Amino acid sequence: MEANTLARIQFAFTVTYHYLFPMFTMGLMPIIVIFKTLALKTGDERWNESARFWGKILGITFLFGVVTGIPMEFQFGTNWAVFSKFAGGVIGQTLAMEGTFAFFLESAFIGLFLFGEKRLGPKLHWLTAVLLFIGTWLSGWFIIATNAWMQHPVGYEMAADGSVQLTSFWSLVLNEWAIYQYMHNMGGAVVVGAFCVSALGAFYILSNKKAEYGKMFLKVGVIVGCISSIWMLFPSGDLQGRMIAKHQPVTLAAMEGLFDTTEGAPLVLIGQPDMEKQRLDNAVHVPNMLSFITYQRWDAKVKGLNEFPKEDHPTNVPMLYYSFHIMVGLGTIFILTMIVAAFWLWRGKLFDANWLLWILMLSFPFPFIANTVGWAVAELGRQPWLVYGLMRTEHGHSPMVSGGNILFTLLGFAGMYTIISLLYIFLMLRRIEHGADELGAGITPEEVA
Repeated sequence: MEANTLARIQFAFTVTYHYLFPMFTMGLMPIIVIFKTLALKTGDERWNESARFWGKILGITFLFGVVTGIPMEFQFGTNWAVFSKFAGGVIGQTLAMEGTFAFFLESAFIGLFLFGEKRLGPKLHWLTAVLLFIGTWLSGWFIIATNAWMQHPVGYEMAADGSVQLTSFWSLVLNEWAIYQYMHNMGGAVVVGAFCVSALGAFYILSNKKAEYGKMFLKVGVIVGCISSIWMLFPSGDLQGRMIAKHQPVTLAAMEGLFDTTEGAPLVLIGQPDMEKQRLDNAVHVPNMLSFITYQRWDAKVKGLNEFPKEDHPTNVPMLYYSFHIMVGLGTIFILTMIVAAFWLWRGKLFDANWLLWILMLSFPFPFIANTVGWAVAELGRQPWLVYGLMRTEHGHSPMVSGGNILFTLLGFAGMYTIISLLYIFLMLRRIEHGADELGAGITPEEVA
């Protein structure tokens, strides 16, 4: 296998594994702020207990995110030296700011949040939660801005040595693509956090262990999950789709399995792309819907893959197509699940509906899958470009690093991350078990509103 292919596999593996942790912390942080806000507003100490419980889970996850994020930084210099030389003058700005400002803001305030509650008092401790939330989401912004520039390069000029240099910092950080991608990405993270909080709440109720706190987790988790799941469809998903249609129309065609340019293009629900015959087999679609969603006209023309040179087609059209449809399918299920749960909550019957509690409890892995395939859509859609329209992926790897060296380190990462996974699962199970014993301990009747 070629060194370029192995380098891509290694980065895909390490970044996919790493992002499991930040998507959880970024999605959990606004829910913790809600718990702290409810504690201040109601004076009910149980909301503080809930924030404390999830704060410890956040701390463990944050630590694993840091550990797994470090190797990716080195891969830019080891496996992608040509790309780093070409684009370092631009993406180095946002990556440095993420590390210097956002990461240190997170690190400082996570310590204050976890260990400073008694000394800070209720209001200042609430403020540390808010600042930790800002730091976490600011970190996400700089990473998204970096990726958005690779998707839609702006604010740069070509230097004499063939590299690109930044000409407008604000164009970089306020890239139109970054704004819509950030809206969609952070919404997906909140869905992860909401489903995890709801799942644990359902588990505590079903197991009759700390059911009182389980109900509190469910109330917040279901409401946040309902709002964020709908947000993923509209407006964030709609706006991101329009951006792709505007700047990467060949990607849109591949995502939808559209081979021929069509007026009144249908929205495909199910089908299998046949690359040899250039068609979609066994297609189930909604007539004219793709044209309307993309251009707000039922008869609008949508360009197909055959409209573009084959060398500019996404490298793996079937994988892109299936990733997109898995993401959309799971997102639809999330909306339906949370709307039903919110309706049962409103009627006061959720906590007694065991069938729905089981669904909520067992659903928590699927938002992680949806976010992962969502990023696969973004990265597969950008191919064959490393920086869209400027540098092809095949030209960005380090020529001095052999495929054997990359394969050796890839196997090392796989072994190391297996051990890390087992350790994380052990710590999470222990926190869920022992954390349940801590919930409510030491709370007097006067502290419960």
